[in-house]
Amino acid sequence: MSELNSNSFRIDLSVRSYECDLQGIVNNAIYLNYLEHARHLFLQSYGVNFADMHDEGKDLVVIRFEIDYKYPLRDSDEFYILTSMEQESRLRFVFHQEIYKLPEQDKLVLKSKLTGTCISAETGKPLVCNELIELIQTKVGQC
Repeated sequence: MSELNSNSFRIDLSVRSYECDLQGIVNNAIYLNYLEHARHLFLQSYGVNFADMHDEGKDLVVIRFEIDYKYPLRDSDEFYILTSMEQESRLRFVFHQEIYKLPEQDKLVLKSKLTGTCISAETGKPLVCNELIELIQTKVGQC
């Protein structure tokens, strides 16, 4: 069962045939797309929009990604992604994500940890992202 907290954000998806490789399983790079989509929806659900942030001179970027693959998904499999977030430091935030195969709720497909930061769209230098700090402290809570 999930190690993420009860405040985790959930989205449900299904595998499309073109996402599978010759072995008939989802290509490992496709999982990155799934996880990114879930993170974007998670942030949007709290009013954080990447395009708006960029227009304000702030870009959210990935600086580290860890994935532990546990079980493969295949064509037409249905699954869900749980996403939660915490602040690691003044400049870094972490997303914890897990994918589970449906209807087998306890069938863990993968666990991931993404570390990100905010940089100036103009200079590329790190910035404190008050929007994310406020989100974590007031709405999301720590994992």
